[in-house]
Amino acid sequence: MPDFVIIGGQRCGTTSLYNYLVQHPGVSPAFMKETHYFDTHYHRGINWYRAFFPLEGKVPSAPAGQGRGTAPGTRDRQRTLTGESSPYYLFYPHAPGRLARTVPQARLIALLRNPIERAYSHYHHEVKMGIERLSFEDALDREEKELPAEVEKVLQDETYRSFFYQNYTYLSRGIYVDQLERWTGLFDSEQLMVLKSEDFYADPAATLVQVCEFLDLPPWQLSSYKQYNLARYAPMEASTRERLAAYFEEHNQRLYSFLGHDLGWK
Repeated sequence: MPDFVIIGGQRCGTTSLYNYLVQHPGVSPAFMKETHYFDTHYHRGINWYRAFFPLEGKVPSAPAGQGRGTAPGTRDRQRTLTGESSPYYLFYPHAPGRLARTVPQARLIALLRNPIERAYSHYHHEVKMGIERLSFEDALDREEKELPAEVEKVLQDETYRSFFYQNYTYLSRGIYVDQLERWTGLFDSEQLMVLKSEDFYADPAATLVQVCEFLDLPPWQLSSYKQYNLARYAPMEASTRERLAAYFEEHNQRLYSFLGHDLGWK
């Protein structure tokens, strides 16, 4: 069962972080990065989920020259950690309770990206997958008009799987404070690490050190930091960017108050 779970957000760097982390000698990766057990596959049962994780193993010695000492808690730990990364967990309202009941001791990691950039990246991902056919602006209009009814269905019925809620939520997924509050209501603050995606992109090595410390792993560095899921697309229309900046302004301010510091998103 997982010791850590990267819960999101989507298009925020979770694939890169997970792939860096599982190269640590004290981490054994899950047999699938994104199990989606606590959102879309919960009905499959705990034995189905447990099968994705390796049996406990001893922590191997780090090669010479790796790390700069031992992080707190690792000296006496005799087994490797394991974990998964399913970015829909952060947004899916039933995931926190399900995860808390199943692995209440798990450490949680959330990456948060400027919601304007996240929304545009999310949109182009859905276009690439053949799911989205509207323009970005029309897709935003559709979300504001049609999402409330879908939210009610999702909240009222845990078995309801909403294609709309999972794929067309460009705006809603960027209201991070509402999502984080669901998690902090069920997990101790010491169990949740919130990272700024832009800091991770700028210095992945430093972020990896932070994550290792959070997980009580010795510091670890990679020889290179490949970026995963990179995508290139046309710049956003200035008027659309202004619309999104206005939409997210209040939500971002609430997030900064919740975190206790400003993330500087514009």
